[in-house]
Amino acid sequence: MLEESYENYIVNVTVATVWTAPISPRELDEPGLANPVRLEEWLKRLTKEKRLELCDENLVQSQLLYGEEVMVTDKNNGWAHVIIPTQPSKKDERGYPGWVPLAQLQPITTQLWETDKTAVVTSKKAILTDEAGETILVLSYMTMLPVLGILEDSIKVNTPHGPAYIRVADSIVFAESLGMKKESGGNIVRLGEAFIGLPYFWGGMSAYGYDCSGFTYNMHKAAGYQIPRDASDQSKAGEEISFDHLMPGDLLFFAYEEGQGNIHHVGIYYGDGKMLHSPSTGKGIEVRALAGTIYEKELCAARRYWQETEEPA
Repeated sequence: MLEESYENYIVNVTVATVWTAPISPRELDEPGLANPVRLEEWLKRLTKEKRLELCDENLVQSQLLYGEEVMVTDKNNGWAHVIIPTQPSKKDERGYPGWVPLAQLQPITTQLWETDKTAVVTSKKAILTDEAGETILVLSYMTMLPVLGILEDSIKVNTPHGPAYIRVADSIVFAESLGMKKESGGNIVRLGEAFIGLPYFWGGMSAYGYDCSGFTYNMHKAAGYQIPRDASDQSKAGEEISFDHLMPGDLLFFAYEEGQGNIHHVGIYYGDGKMLHSPSTGKGIEVRALAGTIYEKELCAARRYWQETEEPA
């Protein structure tokens, strides 16, 4: 079988939504397709009913952050079919597939994008500025960019807009050869707690809104672990954990038909019979007890991706 050809592109907007097909977006979704993307305007336009359609009518698949690299395998009328290597999925062994407006991507020579060090945005949002200190755009949590230099108060990074700066206070730097520091399960919970109250967004992968598996994926990413993008895939990897050996940071999975059907939800075990999760459209990220809820009946599996780490004394 011939290897499918592709071109390397990177995302050049704060957050690019990955659609199921070029015909998926509705007229009211236009701000989410633009460059620069107008995320807050788009989110304000979306009533609960219109947000539900993103899921119920299978319109949206996932999202990408600024500077994230994709493989473009096809172009069609202003759209690009992408594969996302950083988001493992059973849908394609190379990464998560979907469609992104071509205007939100630009070609990249991989060699120019390679780096010894990477800067990661650790604030919920961070300002990217040019040499004169003018704002280029706002970056989401977990945006990763190649480091060009480290200054006293800022980090010089390579971006789709050329060399730019983010504040040291909003980021951390890690060596590509080592990867991000691997955190404990308790720290996965701590990282997730910062987003309590953030409204759920189907397909969401940014600090503007997460879906259930986007939340667990990104909190693990922040803790140094790459896990699959979707809940059903997350439930098949990692270490299987029995319910009487749960520890904070473990993932809990929930299935229809009182745990016997298809998996439809994932949360992070919080400890003390509670979980931290992004529940559903119309609700925000929360900590809730499982006892006496539908979640208690639907609980079907638990997995652990984190490893024991030495906590500072």
